[in-house]
Amino acid sequence: MARVLKKGDLIDHVAERTGMKKREATEAVAAVLDGIKETLAEGGRVQLAGFGTFEVRERKARMGVNPITKAPIYINPTRVPAFKAGKALKDVCR
Repeated sequence: MARVLKKGDLIDHVAERTGMKKREATEAVAAVLDGIKETLAEGGRVQLAGFGTFEVRERKARMGVNPITKAPIYINPTRVPAFKAGKALKDVCR
């Protein structure tokens, strides 16, 4: 089974690698995640060299089907967050 890295595990990793106190690492991780969220909310992109790019993609309106009644339904256009892995990250995962 694949390992799951949760937010608390990431905080522990940052604290261990940097020598920060756990509270400081919590604030650092929160600041990074908030920065990504705020940039995406404004319609921007976040590029992390060697890791990847976070961006917002537009989904067009489309027709769908209600799986229970089989009736056609209209699905509104929406914006969704997306991540595209960079080359270095892809190479590590191969």
